Amino acid sequence: MPDILILYYSRGGSVAQLARHIARGVGEVAGMQARLRAVPPVAAVTQQAAPPVPDDGAPYVSHDDLAQCAGLILGSPTRFGNMAAPLKHFLDGTGSEWASGTLAGKPAAVFTSTASLHGGQESTLLSMALPLLHHGMVLVGIPYTEAALSSTRSGGTPYGASHVAGAADNSEPSDEERVLARALGRRVAQIAQRLLP
Repeated sequence: MPDILILYYSRGGSVAQLARHIARGVGEVAGMQARLRAVPPVAAVTQQAAPPVPDDGAPYVSHDDLAQCAGLILGSPTRFGNMAAPLKHFLDGTGSEWASGTLAGKPAAVFTSTASLHGGQESTLLSMALPLLHHGMVLVGIPYTEAALSSTRSGGTPYGASHVAGAADNSEPSDEERVLARALGRRVAQIAQRLLP
């Protein structure tokens, strides 16, 4: 069964929660399934390697996950209006996939979480879209035919799914955020299905 790779970095848990709702949307498309993967954290201290498997949450991504996926959905918390360093570090290491066209022609989407409503959601989503364009992927957003996009008072943008965690770092998305996350997963899976050879 074709996989949609949902690849993310999550430190406080809200991006991981959003990833699970996106995965539910992927699972709503017959014949498609979600593959949840995380990127490991990065640190200035390099004498001790990170464990090959995280203590909890999604397994760490491998380059084989990229080769095998029918579509890719990237997620990251916002760091000063940009993606977090661990996701950028992983993407910077995908030169061989870029050179070989591994991801070219596959659908892709992005999602994020911020502490505040105006915390840089859209700029973060756009920053994650740039490497996907360089890989030749087909970007997928959330159209305004999704009614929750016009009624949300927290996260959710046409650029991708998003969540406002607030100062208390509430990892549970609002009703509208959940609806839009599932819609994004469903949309990427449907487009991937149409593009399969």
